[in-house]
Amino acid sequence: MDTFEAALDGCMSALERFVKYRIGDKYDAEDIIQETCLTAYQKFASLKNKASFKAWIISIARNKCNDYYRSKAERMDISLELLSESVLTASRSGITVRDTIGETLDRLGSKDKQILYLYFFKELPQDEIARRLGLPLGTVKSRLYYAKKSFKEKYPYQHSAKGEKHMKKLPDIMPEYKIERSDTPAFSVKWEEIMGWFIVPKLGEKLSWAMYDHPGRGRTEICHMKVVGRAEVHGIEGVEIESTELEPMECNSAGGQKEVERRFVAQLTDTHCRLLAESHTEGGIKRYYTFLDGDSFLNNWGFGEDNCGNEVDLVARGDITRDGSVVTTKDKEFLLDVVGRYTVTICGKVYDTVCVMDCYTYNEGVVSEQYIDKNGRTILWRRFNRNDWACERYGKPWSEMLPENERIVVNGETYVHWYDCITDYVM
Repeated sequence: MDTFEAALDGCMSALERFVKYRIGDKYDAEDIIQETCLTAYQKFASLKNKASFKAWIISIARNKCNDYYRSKAERMDISLELLSESVLTASRSGITVRDTIGETLDRLGSKDKQILYLYFFKELPQDEIARRLGLPLGTVKSRLYYAKKSFKEKYPYQHSAKGEKHMKKLPDIMPEYKIERSDTPAFSVKWEEIMGWFIVPKLGEKLSWAMYDHPGRGRTEICHMKVVGRAEVHGIEGVEIESTELEPMECNSAGGQKEVERRFVAQLTDTHCRLLAESHTEGGIKRYYTFLDGDSFLNNWGFGEDNCGNEVDLVARGDITRDGSVVTTKDKEFLLDVVGRYTVTICGKVYDTVCVMDCYTYNEGVVSEQYIDKNGRTILWRRFNRNDWACERYGKPWSEMLPENERIVVNGETYVHWYDCITDYVM
């Protein structure tokens, strides 16, 4: 690896993933990648240890990304002394501020956000705020008092001693449920859960979910999850999630273990939710995978173009359509779409939901239904296998293995219902 071209070729995909993870605008990301390569080429002769080329060029890219955000912040009149770079992130709508404080501010009314921003971020004295807003000083003091109070009430750390939610017990047998199609249009919803894991990657979140085979309805796996703190992977900030899976399926058992402990790092922005890293112990070895590890990470934990993650703003786009048990999809990658509005009755409760279908993103021949309420939480998740999925492993088609189970038709092919998942949110 003595030549620049050979060194760059060996880590170009990692460089692209690193920059595209940090820079939301793909054109800006491409510019930064080019600038990074040019700088690396110009300074290559000064690199004494050529074996460290990958770490070296990634550090150049990190500095280029930081410069990009500094420039954006200056144009937005955001003080980098007041806001650390780690809370600045790009989205489709440009640069945004994302951290627990920013998330809490987002939940306040516009007047509260305005006065807190002027007082704490712009560091303006109260008399100057009064002058700028054209308000009496007494009104500013009163509004600031109530804005602080409202912020304190909504800040997540004080909902309990550790900011965690109490987990409710999941039953051994899958509760009976009923799914009814609604004639009213599907609503849009903000869905901030990690795709396939049901937890929202925010401080204070905690939940359990379980899997149930059909038609027996017995519980086959249970998973306890909680957000344990902030974390950073290759310069990208997220939260760390602790997961304990009991009696996991063979594919999740990490070498046949009856209890598997994982650690995830996930990131939630104003437009997407995605995993940045996963770790578990297998064969006595602690294994780590991050978004820079190529297919070993992307095929298991990634989703979306350049692994951007799942979009949090769900609305019917027409990529997937459903008429009863017949499903039709467009010919495109990353098929995830709202296919209608449904009333789901489970555990004695009635939920108004939208059905989100996921076609082939887990792997070819697998589709799922996910019923999500107006709070953006999963009420029920159902998996279907194409009739010939993994036939060489199981020895016969799913219609023979599970003759009593529900079937749907996707693009002319039969899919058979296999199992369901619910979380303690519905208990």
